[in-house]
Amino acid sequence: MNKKQGVLSAQSLDFDMDAEIDRISASLREILSQTLRKRGLVVAISGGIDSSVSAALAVRAIGKKRVYGLLLPEQDSAAASTSRGDQLARHLGIDYEEFNIAPTLEAIGCYEQRDQAIRSVFPDYGDGWANKIVIQGGLEGRVNHFVLVVRTPDGEMKEARLPLQEYLKIVAATNFKQRIRKTMEYFHADRLNYAVVGTPNRLEYDQGFFVKNGDGSADVKPIAHLYKTQVYALARHMGLPEEICSATPTTDTYSLDQGQDEFYFALPYGQMDLALWAKNHGHSAAELAAALDIDERHAEFVLNDIEKKRAFAAYLHAPGILVQHLGET
Repeated sequence: MNKKQGVLSAQSLDFDMDAEIDRISASLREILSQTLRKRGLVVAISGGIDSSVSAALAVRAIGKKRVYGLLLPEQDSAAASTSRGDQLARHLGIDYEEFNIAPTLEAIGCYEQRDQAIRSVFPDYGDGWANKIVIQGGLEGRVNHFVLVVRTPDGEMKEARLPLQEYLKIVAATNFKQRIRKTMEYFHADRLNYAVVGTPNRLEYDQGFFVKNGDGSADVKPIAHLYKTQVYALARHMGLPEEICSATPTTDTYSLDQGQDEFYFALPYGQMDLALWAKNHGHSAAELAAALDIDERHAEFVLNDIEKKRAFAAYLHAPGILVQHLGET
């Protein structure tokens, strides 16, 4: 565990933004030319803060003519996400294209497999309904469990505890979305002789909030060392459009609005950043509780949950395992 650094507060995440931009830009140039030996960078732009800052940093590093943007919506994507992605690409002046991946997802059974699992819980689920998954229980001292939330065509909200097999099937089906997007990114990277940029921030990278061989796959990840709070700060510092700088982080994966803290994290991102900082720098649950104005039991749960998610993330980070080591490599 790292040595404790000062009093725990929101200011713990302050950093020299100009120096960081220069450092990331220099690293990207070196990685691209010396390690990857590629001509440019492909960035899938979701309209969220992480892909927006990653794209802006790519432009700072190598110029707009060598950065190619992709907008890859599907039927559950929020219209505002695509609109922000388009706005960002035009703001940066990069070449970009939009490809709707819904027909591909439909062809490989993404929506049908998901809907079959949902209908095992809500048999009437069909056209005009919407859905999301939320996590409940842990913060109340109970075992974490997943709840399926649906909205009927007439606007009625319903929820029910989600059995494990149905939960796994829904997640497996929705993971198609990130994996098809990554397939598109690598197609365009291959045709351009570019490298693919991954866009996770430190919280997501550390805690495993990504899909293996989906959005977790990339050639270079320029912001994986930055807390999400710091990514938001960089967005404003770099003058990105206000609509992007003020956007609330969502998964943009389910047809109902779904906050990241509803589905995965124990707290909203600003508080989770400070909790992860506390964990990384040796602060106690009591110190975290005081910094976040929560009770110590709650803070202890959050710190323990970070450890549990790190254990899960180890599988996501792991490469394919060889059954025998190749001595010549």
